[in-house]
Amino acid sequence: MDSKKKMPNSVAEEEKEKDKEVKIDEGNAKLIEWEDYQQELARFCSLTSALNEAKQKKLVLQQKLQSLIQVEAESLNRSNELDEMREKLESRKLVMGNMSMHSKVAEEKVKKQEEQLSSEIRSLLLAGTALSVASKQLQEANGSLAGERGYLHLKTLQKSLRVRQQYMVSQVSLLYPVKFVIGHRHEQELESFTSSIKSGVTAGSKPLDQGSLTISGLHLTVIPFTKMSFFTDKKEVQQSSTALGYIAHAVLLIASYLQVPLRYPLRLGGSRSYIRDYAPSIEPVSSDSTSNSLVLTNAKPVEFPLFLEGQDSTRAAYAVFLLNKDLEQLLNYIGVKSLGPRHVLANLKELLKTILSPEYIDT
Repeated sequence: MDSKKKMPNSVAEEEKEKDKEVKIDEGNAKLIEWEDYQQELARFCSLTSALNEAKQKKLVLQQKLQSLIQVEAESLNRSNELDEMREKLESRKLVMGNMSMHSKVAEEKVKKQEEQLSSEIRSLLLAGTALSVASKQLQEANGSLAGERGYLHLKTLQKSLRVRQQYMVSQVSLLYPVKFVIGHRHEQELESFTSSIKSGVTAGSKPLDQGSLTISGLHLTVIPFTKMSFFTDKKEVQQSSTALGYIAHAVLLIASYLQVPLRYPLRLGGSRSYIRDYAPSIEPVSSDSTSNSLVLTNAKPVEFPLFLEGQDSTRAAYAVFLLNKDLEQLLNYIGVKSLGPRHVLANLKELLKTILSPEYIDT
C-alpha cells in the first residue's frame, strides 16, 4: 500500500525528465534522410523499449527499496520494543529477587515462630499436666479436710491446745500473780502511770486511780538511775531485782507454752537474772582515708543484768527495756498491742488477761 501511494510522485518525476529531454531534443534537432529514417525509427523504438524496461526495473527497485525501508523501520521498532521488554524483564528480575529475599526472611521468621510455638505448646502441655496433678492433689486435700481428720479435727486440736495453754498460763498467773494495790505512793516501774498518761501513752493504757501493780506482792520500783546513790534504799533495790526475776521467769514460761522463741533470750538466776542481746556492737575505727569506717567488733551475744545492785545503771535500764520487748513480742503474737515501752508489769498483766479470757480459745 505504501509503494502504491508513492508511485504518483515517481510518474511526475518521469514527466519532468521527458520535458527536459524534449527541450534538449529541440535544441539538438537534426535532419535525417528518408533512407535512414527506418533505421533511426527502429533504433528509437528499441531505445524506447529499453527505457521502458529500465523504468519498470527502477519502479521495481523503488518498491523493493520501500519494502526494505519498511522492514528496517519495523525491525528498528521491534528492536526498541525488545529493549523496553528487556528493561522491564530486568526490573521484574530485580523485583523477583527482592521478593525472594523477603520470602526467605519470612520463611525464617515462620520457622522461628513455629519453634517458639512448639516450645510453648510443650510448656503448655507440661503446665496442663502439672495443673491436673495439682487439681488431683487439691481434690485429695479437700477430701482429707472434709474427712474425719480434716479441718474440723484441726480446729478441735487447736482449741484443745489453746485450752491447755490457757491452763498452763493460769498456773503461771497463780505462781506469779499480778495485782493492783490501791494507795501505794511509790514510783512504779520506770515512771508513774499518771505521768505516762499526761505525756501521751497509747490509748490502751488506763489510769490506775493512785493504784500500783505488784507481782507476788512486790512492787517493781526502779528509781531513776541518775538519782541512785550510796544512800539509796538497798531493800527497795533488792525487791525490784526479785520482781524482775519473777517477771523474767513468767515470760520464759509463757513463751515456752506458746512455743514462741524469744528475740532476747533470758538466763534465769532469780534476783540475779540476765537477758541476752544478739545485736553486735559497732565501734568506729579511724583509717588513713578521710572517711571513718565502722567495724563490727562483737558478734557474740551480750548479757545485760536484770538487777541494779553492783551493776552499771545504764546496762540495767537496757535490760529492762529488752525484757519489755520480749513481752511486746508475746503480745503481738496473740494479736494485742503493747501498752508502751515503760510498763513491764502492765504488759505482763495484759498478756495474762488476754490468754486467760474466753475469747482466746475461740480465736
